[in-house]
This record gives sequence, C-alpha cells and structure tokens, in this order.
Amino acid sequence: MNIDELFRLDGKVAVVTGASRGLGQAMAVGLAEAGADIVVASTNATNLTDTVQAIRQLGRKVLPLTCNVADAADVTAAVKSTLDEFGTIDILLNNAGTIRRAPAAEYSDEDWDIVLDTNLNGLFRFCRAAGQIMLEKKSGKIINVASLLSFSGGITVPAYAASKGGVAQLTKALANEWAKDNVQVNAIAPGYFETDNTAALRENEVRNTAISARIPAGKWGKPDDLKGAAIFLASAASDYVNGHIMLVDGGWMAR
Repeated sequence: MNIDELFRLDGKVAVVTGASRGLGQAMAVGLAEAGADIVVASTNATNLTDTVQAIRQLGRKVLPLTCNVADAADVTAAVKSTLDEFGTIDILLNNAGTIRRAPAAEYSDEDWDIVLDTNLNGLFRFCRAAGQIMLEKKSGKIINVASLLSFSGGITVPAYAASKGGVAQLTKALANEWAKDNVQVNAIAPGYFETDNTAALRENEVRNTAISARIPAGKWGKPDDLKGAAIFLASAASDYVNGHIMLVDGGWMAR
C-alpha cells in the first residue's frame, strides 16, 4: 500500500456524533474528504443541514440522524439506522459532549448525571454497539474525543473532568481488549479551539491573552486543525496505534 492509499477512506462508513458544528462538523467533513461515507448525528437532525450539504458537495453519501447519546434507546436506533442504510460501521468518532459549570461543593446531581450520561455513558454504549460489529468482521476504528481535562482537573467543571478522564481510560481499556481483533481504539484530546463554545472565553481579553501566551504555537486551534488527526486514526496509517490519546493542542501540555 503506497503512502496515498494509507490515508484514504474510500468505501468506508463512518459514524460521527456531535457533528452539527465546530469540531465534530470539521472532522466529519474531513473523513468525507478522505473518501468515507458519513452518518452524522446530533440531538436534532435539523441542525445538521450545513454538515450534510458540505459532505454531499464532496460526492459522498451522508445519513443525518437525530440522536441524544445520553439516551440508550437513541444509540440503539442510530446503530440500526446505520446498518439499514450502509450495512456496516467501519469508523466511529465519538464527539458528542456537554459541559456544566459550578463549584464542586454546589454541583447538582442533575448536572453531574447529564454530563456523565452524555460524555461517558453514551460514548461507551456507542463503542460497545459499534465494537460488536467491528469485532465480528475483525476490522474497525474507534476515535473518542477526550480533552486537556483528561490530564488535569480544571476548575468548577468536576463532572466534565471526571467524564473526560473516564474517556481516556475507557479508550485504553477497550484498546487492550480489541487490538488483537484488528480494532483500533484511540482518542483525540483537543486543546483550545475557536468554536462557539469558547466564544465568551476568547472575548475575555484577560483570559484570551493568558491562554494564548501559554500555547507554544501562539494561537488557538481552528476546527480544521483536527482533520489530519481524525483521518490518521481512521485510516490504515494507524493500524499499529492502539490506546493512544493524541493531543492536538498547539503544544499546551508540553509547556
């Protein structure tokens, strides 16, 4: 296989959760640019219009689905719809996530449950369902989206930090079990990126300056900066990569 073929995804079917905008949208489009057909999922499929249009313009097939990953029935239905449309799942990219902020001593059970159900429990259910398909055919790629808070604790985001720490450990646990069956499970840990979720932070001159000063690259990432990592971990180029948490952070964690 030559170097160009190593990174191609022609004939592959990828499921991307949290694909309506930002990082998830960019990675879904990136996988399509590499040749994959894409199933895009969001809590409301009407929010997927821009993503669907971008993928169709590339000549790839795309299936938009409404799926609340915190709902086990939704995950089951999404997997069934994917199999009905495409017959298999070759790549799973778990990007869906949420965050709730409050001091730990005041953190509500409701916020804790919502964050853990979305970021960790739903991710596991998708991994389990897709993993069963991949194990049977002895081939597959699972990419989980971790975080800088997979490595550090953060402040006033206890559930988010716990969930993303769990994502990193779950990625390793699944890799340990499934690598022998040619299913590679890895994760991407993004740093500070220019998205809707970070708009308020970037508009805060003091915080923006402090964050930018710590990033060795000297700038915030753009969603398209994740395309390369996603394509690598989804392709044959990463066939001997298992249980790795790939930082895409402009050097933040090396500081």
